[in-house]
Amino acid sequence: MAVDIKNYYVEKGQGDPLILLHGNGEDSTYFVNQIDEFAKYFHVYAVDTRGHGQTPRGTAPFTIRQIAKDLADFMDEQGIEKADILGFSDGGNIALIFAIKYPEKVNRLIADGANLDTTGIVPKLMAAMKREYDKAVKEGEKSDPEGQANREELFSLMVNDPNIPVSELAKIKAKTLIMAGTKDMIPEEHTKMIAENIEGARCEIIEGDHFIAAGNPKEFNSIVLGFLRG
Repeated sequence: MAVDIKNYYVEKGQGDPLILLHGNGEDSTYFVNQIDEFAKYFHVYAVDTRGHGQTPRGTAPFTIRQIAKDLADFMDEQGIEKADILGFSDGGNIALIFAIKYPEKVNRLIADGANLDTTGIVPKLMAAMKREYDKAVKEGEKSDPEGQANREELFSLMVNDPNIPVSELAKIKAKTLIMAGTKDMIPEEHTKMIAENIEGARCEIIEGDHFIAAGNPKEFNSIVLGFLRG
């Protein structure tokens, strides 16, 4: 299938490429506290994923794996052979799948607040997400190819995706950092389990909730840059 969208992105800096992937329902502005800092050392691309921000929904399936394919297409369009990938939340899930499916395109991998499946989200919160998803399905919302994804599609990414088998993590060969907050919606044991199943992966749990890049940028940036430049 031909590429049906063009990803909007913010570009800054010079050097090795570093791609930033935001979470569900967000856009590249999530990384407002990272772009300038990271651009001192890297050529930063902060991407709006399919159906988010200024990137259209398009007509392809709205799934984590499709968005990972979008990233591969984006890199090809930009002439980027290999990049460091930093993904947050659903962006972290996209990053994990991308590293599994396109290992030749990944230099170093950072997944912040990622989960493999619905067991990787605090049960009370997942139950609320499922209720919202069922409500959106019942209301029969339609997507707009020219605009953003609808609520049903956004909740579907959390309720029906990413479904990454633990065994698939062994396919990740990139140098990897797995991160989360001390009060994250991702249980700490789930975050550590992801790291333990990627050969040589490092795990960092830092002070804050799910949104540590926004709420604790000084420590977040320090750890990320230490990993990428170390």
